[in-house]
Amino acid sequence: MKTRIITAVVALAIFIPLIVYGSWPLTIAAVALGMIAMGEILSMKKMFLTSFPAIVSYIGVAIMVLPNSWLGFLPSHITRLFAMYVMVLLLLLHTVVHKQRFSFDDAGVLALGMLYIGIGFNNFLAARAVGFTTLLYAMLIVWLTDSGAYLFGRKLGKHKLAPRVSPNKTWEGSICGTLLATVVLAVYLYFFPVGYHNWGLMVFLTLLLSILGQFGDLVESALKRFYGVKDSGKILPGHGGILDRFDSMLLVMPALYLLGII
Repeated sequence: MKTRIITAVVALAIFIPLIVYGSWPLTIAAVALGMIAMGEILSMKKMFLTSFPAIVSYIGVAIMVLPNSWLGFLPSHITRLFAMYVMVLLLLLHTVVHKQRFSFDDAGVLALGMLYIGIGFNNFLAARAVGFTTLLYAMLIVWLTDSGAYLFGRKLGKHKLAPRVSPNKTWEGSICGTLLATVVLAVYLYFFPVGYHNWGLMVFLTLLLSILGQFGDLVESALKRFYGVKDSGKILPGHGGILDRFDSMLLVMPALYLLGII
């Protein structure tokens, strides 16, 4: 617990100034986090982090994360989607060159990882582009839900939420985490309106986003269980890897985009 708290304090001391300032430092940080997260998927698959597929995956994630204003180096007829398609083609070609060590399934996992991670962090930057209060609103949904589920789950948890995927999560923790996030952000939205100018609607959407964020956590838990690992990485002592910390965000941020909030 002590290690977990120290890591959280240090991480927040670095992360909070970045999201407050925004601009290019946050963009570079988002790209770096995305590439590290991609590296965690590669590690779970026991693939070399400096191999050709790994390098292609890093480039693909960077292309997906970067805002449009940063993609001016691409020829005018090359869109983000087509550039991403080229990365997928390179992975598919690699299945032919190294078919004994790199399969079509491997290419599929890396392509999915580039989209999953890239779109999540791209929408993270899009939320900050709308405004600091919008990004903070989204991050608070994730932080409060996770913290509430963890703390209340330890005290009150009796009924397992998804024992085959994440045996430590409970219905009591999940419900309390969502209630905590919804109540606190109802107050936040009163003083700092974001999204639609309808307080009741935004409180309802907060409830839904909190639930969705927990599904993001379960998706990543299912991924780890499939590959037989406890944590996605070790970069954050006591917390695991980047995917462990941003799993909920990778679903909440795209949801904000789909709902028209960012």
